[in-house]
Amino acid sequence: MGDRLGRRTNHVNEGSTTMTDGDVDTAKGRVKKAAGDLTDDDDLRREGKVDEASGTVKDKVGDTADKVKDALRRDDD
Repeated sequence: MGDRLGRRTNHVNEGSTTMTDGDVDTAKGRVKKAAGDLTDDDDLRREGKVDEASGTVKDKVGDTADKVKDALRRDDD
């Protein structure tokens, strides 16, 4: 599935909220870090940090791609 700009998205609460894959990874990372903190599991904390970083990168790449697409569309007009 994709949003109107072609990015892959996951739909949560059917229509009321749309999250990008980056948002999902970031949230998943936060949960893993919190679970690692609660259980004193350093490996789980590290996994959470990696997931959060991955989500941030995905969002930045998606935002940059959107800006490029918008610029190209403006040039076509």
